[in-house]
Amino acid sequence: MNAPILTQDPQPKTAAQAKTGASTLWQAALGKAFTKLDPRQLQRAPVMLVVELTAIVTTVLCFMPNPAVSTGLAVQIALWLWFTLLFANFAEALAEGRGKARADSLKAGSQGLKARRQTQPGVYESVAASELRRGDIVRVEAGEQIPGDGEVIEGIAAVNEAAITGESAPVIRESGGDRSAVTGNTNLVSDWLLVKITANPGESTLDRMIALVEGARRQKTPNEIALDMLLIGLTLVFLVVVATLQPFARYAGGDLPLVYLVALLVTLIPTTIGGLLSAIGIAGMDRLVRLNVIAKSGRAVEAAGDVHVLLLDKTGTITFGNRRCSALIAAPGIAEQDLTEAALLSSLGDDTAEGKSIVEYIRNLGPVQAPERSAVKVIAFSAETRLSGADHGSQRYRKGAVDAVLDYLKMNRSDMPAALARTVDKIAQSGGTPLLVASDARLLGAIHLKDVVKPGIRERFAELRAMGIRTVMVTGDNPLTAAAIAAEAGVDDVIAEATPEKKLQRIRSEQAEGKMVAMCGDGANDAPALAQADVGLAMNDGTQAAREAANLVDLDSDPTKLLDVVQVGKELLVTRGALTTFSVANDVAKYFAILPALFIGVYPQLGVLNLMQLHSPQSAILSAIVFNALIIVALIPLALRGVRVQATDAASLLRRNLLIYGLGGLLAPFVGIKLIDMLLVAVGLV
Repeated sequence: MNAPILTQDPQPKTAAQAKTGASTLWQAALGKAFTKLDPRQLQRAPVMLVVELTAIVTTVLCFMPNPAVSTGLAVQIALWLWFTLLFANFAEALAEGRGKARADSLKAGSQGLKARRQTQPGVYESVAASELRRGDIVRVEAGEQIPGDGEVIEGIAAVNEAAITGESAPVIRESGGDRSAVTGNTNLVSDWLLVKITANPGESTLDRMIALVEGARRQKTPNEIALDMLLIGLTLVFLVVVATLQPFARYAGGDLPLVYLVALLVTLIPTTIGGLLSAIGIAGMDRLVRLNVIAKSGRAVEAAGDVHVLLLDKTGTITFGNRRCSALIAAPGIAEQDLTEAALLSSLGDDTAEGKSIVEYIRNLGPVQAPERSAVKVIAFSAETRLSGADHGSQRYRKGAVDAVLDYLKMNRSDMPAALARTVDKIAQSGGTPLLVASDARLLGAIHLKDVVKPGIRERFAELRAMGIRTVMVTGDNPLTAAAIAAEAGVDDVIAEATPEKKLQRIRSEQAEGKMVAMCGDGANDAPALAQADVGLAMNDGTQAAREAANLVDLDSDPTKLLDVVQVGKELLVTRGALTTFSVANDVAKYFAILPALFIGVYPQLGVLNLMQLHSPQSAILSAIVFNALIIVALIPLALRGVRVQATDAASLLRRNLLIYGLGGLLAPFVGIKLIDMLLVAVGLV
């Protein structure tokens, strides 16, 4: 295979470019805020549809003179109602627009793409990539783009996936095994591949990514639907409340202008969360896309936020996957310097990850008195002999598996020095892999290879534990090795000698107890468990079976991403809950803040409850409308960024959110409306 061609990383944006991009994004969102005034688009947000209807009614009332309400006040109320609607639309448009630039670049990469489709073995025809269907076979050669998602059925090549993942380093794809899946619009940088297409137009990874970042086909999740029903219920309740206020006023000999009642309805219904609900959902999906994770449904993201148990593969997730050198142990009577020199020379020809780790480990120890490499004949590692080595003068250095080195020396295990034999057994019992180093007919010592736990992973598991999430390590290792690594990593439980049946059984048993389970995998043997789990994260470079069974696909093929997905899911749920709490508390506060001032002329006894001492009923209703619009603007950054989830249990998190967003929602209207009232009076608008 030819050497992969590395591309340069894209240059970072300058401050001026970033500022220009942000300005363009805001301008586009502002324009889209007006187009979203179409009632057909607002059908998805019932609360905001009510706001639009009240804005229309108020606008009409501006042209119907009423002695009790000045035209200027009616116009101000109508304008602020329209502003409320526009601000909510702007939040949604801004959330959608954050990914539009990326979507446009992805679309541009797929336009005009051609494919070489096989009509019969060895015979191909040129067709547009958009004409490919599931089951078609295409041939892709070096320098060409892969025309669609598929599975390699023949060949081995390096693929640059920067167009999808942003990572410019090519990856190897080959037929068979767990690294056979390829993604459309990625570039082949060497050799050739025969690819079987696995997605019809509109179903590919690229199509799903574009849909996600644009928010174009985002379906409402069950939680959003339930929240919409709650908001509709609250809107109906306040509609009844407002409708009954006029009869009470007339019974007392007074009258409430229709403009006031319409405006009051808007201030009391949950417009804050109604206006930001869609933006919260789109922003959550956008954060997921920024992680290079594609969700097949919003339900999967929400489920990630409710996960109780995480099943994590040991290899590549908890550990680096490649065993690394952790120690050199000299045999009795052998100087450490002699062992170090022999281990270094015998590893020069070992291009495996383990061999490279030995060289790196020795070089980190400090300068080594070793002969020049030009004077050494390197013996490359052979999978057949399981040995690597070097010849220097009359010395023959060899390094490899215990049995392989003993066979090379024509020795039995019983011939090993007792202390060295104990060292080898101790390494094996700890879950490591022992290698022997020999020079001519002498055993110089052992090398301890171990599957190294990733730095910081223990702390991440501690954070998950604080959130009430249990971690379960899944490994094919024997129970002794698995227990040693589990203890070092700090996981809560372990499944050793794991089989597909064991994984499936564990997931089902957890779900039977009412728990939400997440797991990640990349092989065909992971497909049943991925399909059974509430959240299944498949690796993009894994098998097609795994990708189809999962409801999330990680384009970077990084198993640790599952921890980030859980974090995004929790942020989405907590943000939605926090802003809902704030909005409902706002409505309750506005109810008690406005009504006393509004009815003080009809029921003078309510003056006792007019704690805010608003200037007049006119200033009270206008101040509430202005506050109602501006609070949406103030909360847009929080809706897009999301509420940060701290490592704490659910009860503590609930108390924190109730204190911040519940109490804050109660107090904010009293402070905000009073300040706006004072400002309106000062500038003479009421």
